[in-house]
Amino acid sequence: MAPKAEKKPAAKKPAEEEPAAEKADKAPAGKKPKAEKRLPAGKGEKGSGEGKKAGRKKGKKSVETYKIYIFKVLKQAMSIMNSFINDIFEKLAGESAKLARYNKKPTITSREIQTSVRLVLPGELAKHAVSEGTKALHRDAAAKLVKGEAQVLQADAGAQIGRELTGKRVASKVQDL
Repeated sequence: MAPKAEKKPAAKKPAEEEPAAEKADKAPAGKKPKAEKRLPAGKGEKGSGEGKKAGRKKGKKSVETYKIYIFKVLKQAMSIMNSFINDIFEKLAGESAKLARYNKKPTITSREIQTSVRLVLPGELAKHAVSEGTKALHRDAAAKLVKGEAQVLQADAGAQIGRELTGKRVASKVQDL
């Protein structure tokens, strides 16, 4: 059953709009101020947070959040980190190129990069960078090895099948003779 629509009270005249506290001041000392009329529970007005009414929209509560400020700071931090990484990359690439030139080698290998990391980055940071780089190279080599073994196994299986087929053909030809 839908709730019944309530009639709004008629607009009060300016003289009647005075708060109850001011009315209490004007009332004689012997009389108590009149109590204001209250609506029953579940039939509150728009902003009271009580039940919904048919045809009325409930206003959104404004909640203060810091989303926009966090986003702005993160965007700025991301830009700073990007510049930092590009700068470090350029320094490492330049140092690696110098090392390759000094050693009269046309290519930059992992050895030149590792040496340039030790030269450019300070102390503990260089040690961690070298260990992470070494770990990445081992992981990459292992993946290539597994892939290569799979290709070798496929080739071996193909050759084995080819030998078996050739052997069967020879055996069948021998029987035909």
